[in-house]
Amino acid sequence: MKARPFLIAVVATVFVLFSLVAGLGWAMARQNPLRLVDQPLELPRAARFVPRDAALAVHWLMDPVRVPAYAQAVAPARNRRKARDGAQQIRDGAFALAGLDFESELVDWLGPQVSMALLEPNGPEASMGWLLVLESRDQDGARRFLQRFWQARSLAGTDLQISRYRGMGVISGKGALRGRNPQPLATALIDDDLLLLASGRGVLEQALDVSQLSDQHQLGDQELVEIVRQLGDGVALMVASPPALHSWLGLPKQLSQREDLLSLVAALKPEGSDLALEGLLRFQQPLEAVASEVGAADGLAQLTASAGGQAEALALLSSPSRLLDPSDQDPLVQWLGPLLRQQLKANELSSAATIAGLDDGPLLWLQQPEGWLVATKQDHPAVSVVDDALTEQGFIRSDLPSDDESLQVWTRLARQQSSTKNLLEAQLGVALAEEPDQAWWGQTLAALQQRKQGKALQPRLRQLNNLNRDDRPLTQQLVLGASPGRVQLQHWRPWTLMQTLADGSLQPSVQGLAMAVGPDQDEQSSSLRMRARLNLG
Repeated sequence: MKARPFLIAVVATVFVLFSLVAGLGWAMARQNPLRLVDQPLELPRAARFVPRDAALAVHWLMDPVRVPAYAQAVAPARNRRKARDGAQQIRDGAFALAGLDFESELVDWLGPQVSMALLEPNGPEASMGWLLVLESRDQDGARRFLQRFWQARSLAGTDLQISRYRGMGVISGKGALRGRNPQPLATALIDDDLLLLASGRGVLEQALDVSQLSDQHQLGDQELVEIVRQLGDGVALMVASPPALHSWLGLPKQLSQREDLLSLVAALKPEGSDLALEGLLRFQQPLEAVASEVGAADGLAQLTASAGGQAEALALLSSPSRLLDPSDQDPLVQWLGPLLRQQLKANELSSAATIAGLDDGPLLWLQQPEGWLVATKQDHPAVSVVDDALTEQGFIRSDLPSDDESLQVWTRLARQQSSTKNLLEAQLGVALAEEPDQAWWGQTLAALQQRKQGKALQPRLRQLNNLNRDDRPLTQQLVLGASPGRVQLQHWRPWTLMQTLADGSLQPSVQGLAMAVGPDQDEQSSSLRMRARLNLG
């Protein structure tokens, strides 16, 4: 039986963060496209017009004009032209969603900061609204754009309404250029260099209302400002509300519906052709310390030190038994637990589920072509406890001596039907190889043998090292190679949208994916920290 790694689905909850921001393309430097933006992150002026309760807000903090140049510079030589054209297509397509033509309407004046927000509908019949805030490089660029923008739409039949609201000139209308679907639009110009474009007059007036009250807009949220500062450097920010965590980002309802959950704040930073993400899931009160998390990083490191094999995926868990407990109310368990249980059930990994459910951690999972391989600390879980559980499933334990090492195997008889007669075969549930400090559980004997090939595991270990760098490793970690990463991405709505904007498949560009989640380093922290890295090439 070919099994998939039981934590593959976990990456869906974090990788979507990449796809939402990367939909505008790859990052770029201010002058030289190979130089990354190293300035500290901060909320832009546009955040003053974004309500704190916005479903989703993305602040893009660098010049979109230079997106194609950066994509070309960091791509392999054979793919540079394709990378440039693809990045340009994605960028232009993203602005086209708001009815804007980047090359003809924006390229001459658009500044480095672009903010987008999705607002929840006011009633059951209303649709979700959107707000786009564009910064102008000069005092006249946005004004000239507005004149051409509404003139072109007026000639196409749009009925314009011009008025003032809170001292600002507001232009609104319902229409579009010829050949495009009509949609309500409203604009306002702030201080001659900040343009607000919304999906209707009501949305625009809401943005102008909250800009007058510091306790209602994002820029006035001092806790959010401090969190952004702590995230360090980056090129983009995202703030997602609890409802958006499920509807837009795919997190389990059990987590997104917690009353004490505030928001998700994440920062994106490009590193060459890779995209790195750092984020915090914010709660109202400090999170309860988890005893099993103490020293978890050291235990996980010990398991990987002697691991090997040509793994397609690798997962490190500090407390698998807790993650599989549906009654545990810890937010980390509510996040990862449903995904872990779903993955185990979908792939019928009964033996693996038994071991994980009895292990208080740490645990290492390797998915290899020969099958899955699990490493645990010696007596965590005890062999006798696993034996009792497997016996209830119909497996019988026996010793399997060999020249290299003595193994224990759990097998059961299964009927093998053919066209002519019924046969019985011994079905292997799991094989165990014990070492002084740890135990290795394998789906097949070949998988157990593969653990001795340390060099073959280096690609996955490099992904782990690049993910953690000099920071303290988080307690739940997952890395995927190109193939499983691509398989998972193709089913996600934001990734599908990106490929639609790119007018072609982006799957071949995915070379690997890594993520980690765990409690923040501060014992009094009210956040869960996440870290992710997408390898593109």
